[in-house]
Amino acid sequence: MAEPSASAQQAKRRKKSQHVATIAIHGGDQHDPGHGAIFPPITTASTFIQPNLGEEGRFAYSRVGNPTRSAYETALMDLEGGVYCTATASGMAATSLALELLDQNSHLIVMSGVYGGTHRLFEQVRRRSSGLDFTYLNLNNVEQVCDNIRENTRMIWLETPTNPLCELVDISKLVSAVRAKQPDPQKIIICADNTFATAWNQQPLKFGVDLVMLSTSKFIGGHSDMIGGALITSNEAIGAKLKFLKSAVGAVAGPFDAYLALRGLKTLDVRMERQCSNAQKVAEFLEKHPRVMEVYYP
Repeated sequence: MAEPSASAQQAKRRKKSQHVATIAIHGGDQHDPGHGAIFPPITTASTFIQPNLGEEGRFAYSRVGNPTRSAYETALMDLEGGVYCTATASGMAATSLALELLDQNSHLIVMSGVYGGTHRLFEQVRRRSSGLDFTYLNLNNVEQVCDNIRENTRMIWLETPTNPLCELVDISKLVSAVRAKQPDPQKIIICADNTFATAWNQQPLKFGVDLVMLSTSKFIGGHSDMIGGALITSNEAIGAKLKFLKSAVGAVAGPFDAYLALRGLKTLDVRMERQCSNAQKVAEFLEKHPRVMEVYYP
């Protein structure tokens, strides 16, 4: 569990390096107080011995906080430039947890062409179970976005690039337009699914987004051997709410998956550089191919 930290503490920690490649390796609190291991060990304990009766230590119960998960969460938090992170059992669990920030019958404006699993959760589950209402728009049309903000609009959900058509959203333009109409992030939360881009390509929190969602099964883990998700926020109040909700709902990442994802994170920079470079070459080749009508690539 990554505790919400004061801005001064965050700034001090991030002075180590502002370079994504270095943060991916050394970010967060990865020290091992037990044996000084260079890489955090897998701590599988469900419960932890407390200092004294009525005195709670840093970890008490692994649903609430676990040493392996905490090391991973703080690394992701630093990577995205946030103040709080919670790692979940899957990307869909992270999306579900983000929706727990909203009251019943809330309205969301969602990027058209959003990931199919997200659309399924929104339309086939939360519309029924929570009374949530969704409007799907091209979020680059900020005038249309603002025109569709209602009294009960509580979240803007953007995904950039989208999965699978790789459509992009101008994050800064969207945030500026929404905040001009509703400046309070407690009224309208702007959440970005940063799964495809990762912090290697963009850090939405730096553009004014309040919450970042990741399916860490993809590029963060990087080896197709784990399932996971995460929510990272730059807002202390949202972080405090997520801290409560993740323990109440309980869809947290297990220590094995947290370990695998943290291991994969170490090579994020070299993997993303090669993957993006290769994808660019493939896109350029296909764009010139006489039998290819259109190429969907940023």
